[in-house]
Amino acid sequence: MTETIVPNNGKGHGLSPLANLATLPAGPGLVGPRTFDTATYIKDFNDNVINAYRAGIADEELPADMGVARSIIAPATAGIRDFSNLSPMIPQFLAEKCVGCMACVSACPDSAIVATAQPKGSLAKAIETFAASQSDQTLATTTAKAHFVHTAKYGDVPAKRGIEGADFGLFIDPYHCKGCAECVDVCVAQGHDALIMTEKRDSEPSGESTLDRYNRDLNFYKSLPITPIEYRNEKALADIMLGENAMGFVGGGGSCSGCGEGTIVRMMMAATLQVYGAHSMGIVAETGCNSVFGSTYPFNPFTVPWTNSLFENGPADAMGIRLRWDQAGHEDRRLWVFGGDGAMYDIGFQSLSRMVASGMDIKVLVLDTGAYSNTGGQASTASFTGQVAKLAAYGKAAHGKQERRKELGRIMVAHGEAYVAQVAACNLNHFYKAIIDANAYPGPAVVIAYAPCMPEHGIADDMGSRQAKLAVDSRAFPLFTYDPRRGASLAERLSLQGNPAVKEDWSKSPDGKTFDFVSFARTEGRFGQHFDKEGNASAEMQRSQDDRLANWRILQEMAGIR
Repeated sequence: MTETIVPNNGKGHGLSPLANLATLPAGPGLVGPRTFDTATYIKDFNDNVINAYRAGIADEELPADMGVARSIIAPATAGIRDFSNLSPMIPQFLAEKCVGCMACVSACPDSAIVATAQPKGSLAKAIETFAASQSDQTLATTTAKAHFVHTAKYGDVPAKRGIEGADFGLFIDPYHCKGCAECVDVCVAQGHDALIMTEKRDSEPSGESTLDRYNRDLNFYKSLPITPIEYRNEKALADIMLGENAMGFVGGGGSCSGCGEGTIVRMMMAATLQVYGAHSMGIVAETGCNSVFGSTYPFNPFTVPWTNSLFENGPADAMGIRLRWDQAGHEDRRLWVFGGDGAMYDIGFQSLSRMVASGMDIKVLVLDTGAYSNTGGQASTASFTGQVAKLAAYGKAAHGKQERRKELGRIMVAHGEAYVAQVAACNLNHFYKAIIDANAYPGPAVVIAYAPCMPEHGIADDMGSRQAKLAVDSRAFPLFTYDPRRGASLAERLSLQGNPAVKEDWSKSPDGKTFDFVSFARTEGRFGQHFDKEGNASAEMQRSQDDRLANWRILQEMAGIR
């Protein structure tokens, strides 16, 4: 794992490839007999490797080098990747309807929505200065101003504390946006309607293209300083995304449009880096979607050092790294292991269990899609009863997966002295608080995150956050946190805060109807064959519902509610 870092340059929102010196064997392009300047390597990688791939000539003209031999990809290279031709639509910001809740910024799986809060006086000067550098100053001024709005959160509240009010601004990166429209759905769910999808045009009434306008406005955003700390609300944890170290996942990854895993990874990284600093963490990524979309050579969306282990031994790999870091005096560094269903529920379960039992200060992020998404969507022990997937087809003899779902969270709780949480990105404060608490826990922590997978769950690209909420509301995936620091008993340690109607079996929809697991299953394609033309559920769906209710009641008992 190389010591390569890409911190913010301290002047604005752009990322500058800066790094420490690392020690590697001598080779072509390296400086010195056994050391090389990583910053020089990154520049050479961008100038030669990246440009060759973008030009489509890499296979024919690019020679092998030491970086390829060591499977090294320079940090944050995916930041210049272009997805602007992927979708004919792009989100449009309606500033007058925005309240600055930041939900859309957290939800975007591709880091394509960025926000800022700028004091009114300095913002006016910044717009004037930027416009003066543009060929059409009037147009640049008009479009820059259209991104900002006065809100109570950033304008009125600071003013009451005697601080100049700030205007809130939201910008879309046209080159990272894949057009999934999840931001629009999240905004609608919040009741604000400040984002709509609009068509990209080669020529707008002003004479410029939509992409040119978005790109100019994004360049203006990059010219602004980071949101001053006095405008960030510590209680509204989504404001983490306004921080100077929040963009540890710069976008440009090769994930599917709307990917639930992408949202979870970038939120987790933001919560870690913003608290501990730009140089504060490393990642061991077990084989899975996260390691594939994070390393579509030569594009790497991470600014922190990370390594890809095998499908089954990420925690064991991390134990070695933890020991070496501690030996070198880096006990304060946060070390995270990423893994999906197969890596944590199945083939890598023993490695995970051993790591937790060791008591070592290692954190684990389980990306729970309920299927082996990376290998075509086979069922796993994280799959629900009746779920239709590869190797668990719906046929005459068997109707989808027949086994019950393994409850990894409860198993991790049984290990005793470890922090354990089940989280979903739809509940921002619960998610961010769990990551912050996991990082602060002096020992192992396992955070299991519900990760909607569009192709395997049979949902639309914009439905990630909505389906996660339905999974929580239906008891398909209850939220909880288990923190040994809270007391000696299970009831003291386990909290079900974040779930609706925690004392009841089922929650209710806004119309007053019971919202159970069968209600959730009706909304996803992976359960579609279990409902007849009249909408009646199969026996397997009833079995799955009984299983979900039994799991929920056990959690209630553990939390001292039943």
